Amino acid sequence: MDTDDSPAPKFRRRAEHRPDELLDAALALFVERGYAHTSVAQIARAAGVSKGAVYLYFPSKQALLEGLVKRAVAPAGAAAVAAAQATPGNVRTALTAFLGQLALRLSDPQVVAVPRIVLREAAAVPEIAEMYRRSVLEPALPVLADMIRRGIASGELRPVDPELTIRSIMGPIVVHLVLAEVFGVWPAAGLSLPALIDNHLDILFHGLIAQPEPSRDA
Repeated sequence: MDTDDSPAPKFRRRAEHRPDELLDAALALFVERGYAHTSVAQIARAAGVSKGAVYLYFPSKQALLEGLVKRAVAPAGAAAVAAAQATPGNVRTALTAFLGQLALRLSDPQVVAVPRIVLREAAAVPEIAEMYRRSVLEPALPVLADMIRRGIASGELRPVDPELTIRSIMGPIVVHLVLAEVFGVWPAAGLSLPALIDNHLDILFHGLIAQPEPSRDA
């Protein structure tokens, strides 16, 4: 008698895993060759399936990239937002939780590879930028702006433009990736987003100007 926990037939397990296998193949080729120079046929060959089999799961090459965003980057953004919303206390604590969770997720090479691809290809393929905005930015940015507004209302933050402030907070992370991926300017220590975010939080909360040593006579 069959039960729900009976092992699935081999072909069924294969079919269930195939979308991830196709996404893995697409990611490797997008990183190696670039999105524009990768074809669906090449992805199919790398995954060991026919080109027609790819289209059973993903109707286009752009759908494969969207699948990568939904599998890796969108959950990273959602986790960062959840960390901020679940953190009691002040705006600084919540913002630290948000950026800390983002740094943790983006320290995974399989995750950070996707926004790197988007940054390289979005100018040539505007649909990629639109998809990334819809899947990643639109859910996260309003939450951060509301966080700033609450900080202003409570008196914790001085009056600032919430939307411009969010750009100032998130901007260094984007520029860090753009300098490396578009202009080829890499930090001596490599592309370490956790290190950048730690440095950014320190400057954000403590400023850039060194504070004078307290007087011994005071």
